[in-house]
Amino acid sequence: MIKWILILLIVAAVASLLGFSRLAGVAATGARLLIGIVLILFLLVLFGIVVVV
Repeated sequence: MIKWILILLIVAAVASLLGFSRLAGVAATGARLLIGIVLILFLLVLFGIVVVV
């Protein structure tokens, strides 16, 4: 999932440099959403609510 976050951030950066503001916004929003999901899962694993085998 970290790989997808990095890909979306790179797409957002390149799109903003080329002037595609709408595409950059969509890519940045997708990356922000995935970062939120990763942080929530990390906290759940950290507090022992979700056990990863």
